Amino acid sequence: MKVAVLFPGQGSQYVGMGADMFSRHEDLLGRTTDQTLGWSLRDMCLEGPDDRLTLTEHAQPALFAISYALWTEFREAFGGEVAGAAGHSLGEYTALCAAGVMSFSDGLEVVARRGVAMAAAAALHPSGMAALVGVDAAVAAETVEARIADGGRLQVANLNAPGQVVVAGSAADMEWVVANGRAFGVRRVIPLKVAGAFHSWFMEPAARQVAEALSGVTFSEPAFPVWSNTTARPHELGALADVLAEQVISTVRFEECLRHMADSGIDTFVHVGPGDVTAGMAKRTVEGASVHVVSSLADIPGVVESIVTME
Repeated sequence: MKVAVLFPGQGSQYVGMGADMFSRHEDLLGRTTDQTLGWSLRDMCLEGPDDRLTLTEHAQPALFAISYALWTEFREAFGGEVAGAAGHSLGEYTALCAAGVMSFSDGLEVVARRGVAMAAAAALHPSGMAALVGVDAAVAAETVEARIADGGRLQVANLNAPGQVVVAGSAADMEWVVANGRAFGVRRVIPLKVAGAFHSWFMEPAARQVAEALSGVTFSEPAFPVWSNTTARPHELGALADVLAEQVISTVRFEECLRHMADSGIDTFVHVGPGDVTAGMAKRTVEGASVHVVSSLADIPGVVESIVTME
């Protein structure tokens, strides 16, 4: 058995997340973190309100910190070898810190700056994202190409799992894809409640800010491979900063990451962090895989027992 850990991205946040973690992880979730963020992580996670926690500049560092703290608990309880990791968008930073490529403090600072930069970029132009239900990458590409030929700037933003594709673009692009999606075989178009067109050209100002934030970070060799959203291959240290900056404007190729992880021999996936989104993606993508969810401390004993029993 080869076990990999998966970390969630923005959208998995909810008021009350991490309630079981703050008293145990003052080192990760306490005053030093609050000083870096400029606001109280505990208050934001436990009291919200939801519309404040959902803001990009709050959701990203909050999810990163809670997911990483939960990872430390799972790692200690599991005690076994981890064969790889991946994270969805923001979650890629959690995966890199879990593998020891970045320190928690460096990761937190970069993620905080990333969230602020992406929120600022989203505010520059009316834009958004939409899920295309029941389509594959080829249909999504055809739809995008048709819109570009019509003068739009629609992009494929996420290839999450079979039948789970997300596009991003201007407000006009969103209106077009809702009106025309069926003509290209899209069963349903669902506009997403997000601040803007993440993982598209709209995020170019944010990509520059992320590159600047990463320029002062020292990277270490990973304890295990971390698959890149951008290349769908394990990260290489020499290209890490450039690839992470590019990630902000590039398609999240999560389905490919999962398939390549399976090709490497990984057959067990553990979602670590709020929610269970990456577990669902793994189940849809890797047939026969053993998939588990650690979204709270209470989940850890059962998951560890299941994995050990399977071994």
